[in-house]
Amino acid sequence: MNKNSLLILAVTILLVACGGGVSDKKAELEKLKKERASLETKILALEEEEAKTDTTAAEKLTDVVVKPLMPVTFKSYIEVQGRVDAEESVSLATEMPGTVTKINVKAGDRVTKGQILAETDARAMLQQLADLQVNLELSKQVFEKQKNLWEQKIGTEIQYLQSKNTKESLELKISALQEQLRMTKIISPIDGTVDLVNLKIGQAVAPGYGVINVVNFSNLKVKADVAETYASRVKNNNEVLVMFPDMNDTVISKINYASRGINALTRTFAVEVLLNGKKEFHPNTVAKLKINDYQSAKPVIVVPVKFIQKTSDASYVMVSANGVAVQKMVTVGREYNGVAEILTGLKEGDLMITQGYDLVNDGTKINAKK
Repeated sequence: MNKNSLLILAVTILLVACGGGVSDKKAELEKLKKERASLETKILALEEEEAKTDTTAAEKLTDVVVKPLMPVTFKSYIEVQGRVDAEESVSLATEMPGTVTKINVKAGDRVTKGQILAETDARAMLQQLADLQVNLELSKQVFEKQKNLWEQKIGTEIQYLQSKNTKESLELKISALQEQLRMTKIISPIDGTVDLVNLKIGQAVAPGYGVINVVNFSNLKVKADVAETYASRVKNNNEVLVMFPDMNDTVISKINYASRGINALTRTFAVEVLLNGKKEFHPNTVAKLKINDYQSAKPVIVVPVKFIQKTSDASYVMVSANGVAVQKMVTVGREYNGVAEILTGLKEGDLMITQGYDLVNDGTKINAKK
């Protein structure tokens, strides 16, 4: 019995105690009982109405943030470090000891194959060559006369053979001397740009010491070593992102060559990536390679790994559907850089819970916002 009922009962008892006759008391009692019943009915109705409108009694919704899912092409990469190398890069030295007499180029000059870049002193050889050429002219004349006489059956065979031998001997000496003269010149074997000239007029040079560098900057490549673990995933023509941290530049290219041999010491294999000749890069520059080793055959749902929750034997993602949180079981494919490929379980348009996903369970009523 509540407080209002007790109050009515007390008033009734008091009135009965103070009343005059028995009949009047009974009538009064019946009247008060009816009034009490009416009051109790009204109180009960008010209590039920108040319970329906009391917000504290209503179930509270959990606030979450959702994101619509869209299929994209999933790619994964292998990251390795490499360096820029020139396909054609030569360090040139003289082939014969001597003193530098001419320097025909400077750093930065464009040169062509066969161009003479520098020369050493060859005056003695030139003088010797001039003498031999004079003697050769005389020997040719003697040989022609002896040949004519021999054809006319005049003179002896030995005279003819001696004149022929003298001429051919002089020709061989001149040919050898011309080769020596060529060796006094530093000649470019490629088309390219002079990258270094470490020479001065009058400087003594010797074979084996590079003094002029020539590089073909239009034919550069990046070389890198990749762990043998990835041998089955790295192939010729794989797409590669070549990043140059110091230059803040990125080039999209392809693997031009992937070695099939594994280095026994480092357990790596070599790869080469050709660079776009339209951009200026420098040999030995550090480069970071991101080799595309996998790409989904068609667009798939991709989600951050942190949103994938696990049970003892399965994986699931929380999504929003009709105002409640729903546990969607998923099959996870490859993972790369914090995101995962979802093979089954999710579809385009699903609203994945990205904030509050760890606060709800399957069936929890939610207030979803995008």
